[in-house]
Amino acid sequence: MSTLTTSIRRLVKPFSQRDYALLASAMVVSTFAAGMWAVAMVYQVRALGGGPMELSVVATVNSVGLLAFVLLGGIMADRYSSRKIVIRVEILNLIVMSATATLALTGSLQLWHLSVTGFFSGASAAFFYPAYSALLPRMLPGEQLLAANGLEGTVRPVVQTALGPMTAGFLVALISPAHAILGVSLSHLAALVVLQFIRRRSEYDTASEQTEQKQPGILTQLREGVRYTMHTSWLRWTLLFTTVSVFTFIGPFEVLLPFIVSDQLHGDATLFGYALAFFGIGSAAGSLIIASSRFPRRYLTLMTACWCLGTLPLAFVGYVEAAWMLFAILVIFGVTDAAGMVIWGTLLQRRVPKHLLGRISSLDFFVSLALMPISMAVAGPLSQVMSLQAIFIIAGVASPIFGVIAWKAGKFAKDEVAHPLDTPAPLEELKGS
Repeated sequence: MSTLTTSIRRLVKPFSQRDYALLASAMVVSTFAAGMWAVAMVYQVRALGGGPMELSVVATVNSVGLLAFVLLGGIMADRYSSRKIVIRVEILNLIVMSATATLALTGSLQLWHLSVTGFFSGASAAFFYPAYSALLPRMLPGEQLLAANGLEGTVRPVVQTALGPMTAGFLVALISPAHAILGVSLSHLAALVVLQFIRRRSEYDTASEQTEQKQPGILTQLREGVRYTMHTSWLRWTLLFTTVSVFTFIGPFEVLLPFIVSDQLHGDATLFGYALAFFGIGSAAGSLIIASSRFPRRYLTLMTACWCLGTLPLAFVGYVEAAWMLFAILVIFGVTDAAGMVIWGTLLQRRVPKHLLGRISSLDFFVSLALMPISMAVAGPLSQVMSLQAIFIIAGVASPIFGVIAWKAGKFAKDEVAHPLDTPAPLEELKGS
């Protein structure tokens, strides 16, 4: 009982910090909106007569918006006030989603409008998450970061891939996709209101406009982040691995899964929402398991194993004959994906110097997701020349192959023993050499 009590206290302690509680709450509400958008967008495309090709276009444009601005977003997080950035991002989200909801409700919405909305949605994420990552260690002491990442990793999947999609699915089924988009807009309004209550403290605005002229140029800062990444073996090889992994599974998961639900399982928007909900439940469980335990000594090995083994069940998606089979696959995928992400997020916050964290976080997004637009763009056309079974087999087996290559080439086993997470990084690593 004492062990359970200790784990619970460790998990909730970060929320004793008022500003962090506000920031995390706003992030959760904004993530809920993103979860609603994932379902509302799919069925709004279909309501306008679109199929896999059109859905690929809208999903790809979202990724393009993210990749086009994510490097700039990281630099801005290191140059300016991260607190102000997250507030302004929510203002943009509110404006864009409100305009889209208005067009949808009045019957004026067209597919190209959804593409524009998707682009701005991706662009806002490009600024929000590097700023959020840079702000988090300024609000919490280092020993609370694992608990914060773990608890957020538990809550975020529940709202992004469970509550958000389920809510949107019900709204789509009961009313219309347009009303689901309206719900997205109202959620961003709620997140913006919460963010206004975060205190204006100097440590949140360390890289503020007041110090702008003392900083090097934007290109110099970008080169500094790239140099650190290229000279840090565990970071470089993890990003290369995740680039390949994301390319092989994100397109089938985002674009073709709705058609597995509708064409193979004969389900509607509600069933698709439930499918994403089970993925979210698995993600929440994986995050909670890692966050409530001691951080693993072999953290790089465990992280890589989670991401490798977790995609294998995707190889069976094309053969499911009942909803429960798909749900089971998505739970396993969610558990392993989230467990690896909690380790990864804490690893960045503990081993990357704070003045580089915004840029490294943005490089993480950029490199890991560099091929995501291509994956989404080719998923639809690929389904016209290959069976869904073959596509999902590739999605399932590619990550284990490339994960083993990264683990060996990056010498993860040696690195994680030489650099325990609970000790400061050595001077040579801080210099990125």
